[in-house]
Amino acid sequence: MTLVTIPVLAINGQTASGKTAVAVAVARLLEPDGIRAEIVNADSMLVYRGMDIGTAKPTLAERGGVPHHLIDIMEVTSGATVADFQALARATIADLRERGVVPILAGGSALYVHAILDEIDFPGTDAALRARLEAELAEVGPAALHERLAALDPQAAAGILPGNARRTVRALEVIELTGSYTSTLPGWNYALGDVLQFGLEVPRDVLDARIEARVHQMWDDGFVAEVRGLVDRGLREGRTAWRALGYRQVLAFLDGDLTEAEAQQATIAGTRRFSRKQMGWFRRDPRIEWLVAGPGNAGAMASAVRDRVLLGL
Repeated sequence: MTLVTIPVLAINGQTASGKTAVAVAVARLLEPDGIRAEIVNADSMLVYRGMDIGTAKPTLAERGGVPHHLIDIMEVTSGATVADFQALARATIADLRERGVVPILAGGSALYVHAILDEIDFPGTDAALRARLEAELAEVGPAALHERLAALDPQAAAGILPGNARRTVRALEVIELTGSYTSTLPGWNYALGDVLQFGLEVPRDVLDARIEARVHQMWDDGFVAEVRGLVDRGLREGRTAWRALGYRQVLAFLDGDLTEAEAQQATIAGTRRFSRKQMGWFRRDPRIEWLVAGPGNAGAMASAVRDRVLLGL
């Protein structure tokens, strides 16, 4: 068999839409044709070791023997930026393609998928400057820093909610480093060649029910105990991990700010809101071919990859 091209297959979709299962099924369907495929994680929270239950991290059994990349590569005390993830994912994709392996990009972090696939350059960062701004944040609060941002760049401030401390700090950092900041991302222009993008579409009521069932299962599986263990490993000291949906709600319960039932319901409500936001992100990309979730999805995607690899279509 002569390989004509090695595409990148991106599987997009909301939380609980079944992306991992479909990605694994696609890889398995390609095997009989001698086409190897491996999965590249595009979920910002699956990178953290120990964050298993709350992120619905696929178990070894769920991975079905298909290699997964960029899972469990960082401690919860680390902080991975989108730019960091972009570099890691692109290097992984390049390595797979050089070895004749089809990369299947799967994950619900729409910004991360966009950053990996498209021409997006991120301003650099400065550890000392970031530390100073975060110390000021702890001292004066996000509203005061947002007021400073508004004085420096009213347009940038208008695009960031006053309570969004993380984005406010980042905007101030970029302004100090480069002189300006924009919250508008570039358009849809692939940085990688031969990309196939599909999306999994799930009716809202079905997705809402799945999310509720998933959160209840998280609690049954010992989610609170997982968070307690991660606190001992420095979860609160990390820049990013503790903000993950579910984890911050359980932390609020452990701090006495919420009852356990309130934390669970807040996780369900927050995940549903996030899923709506995810779909809003993905819908902006006109290159995604949407498929109604169902048993034929994996077959349709595998056929598209097979045509590209074997026929160059």
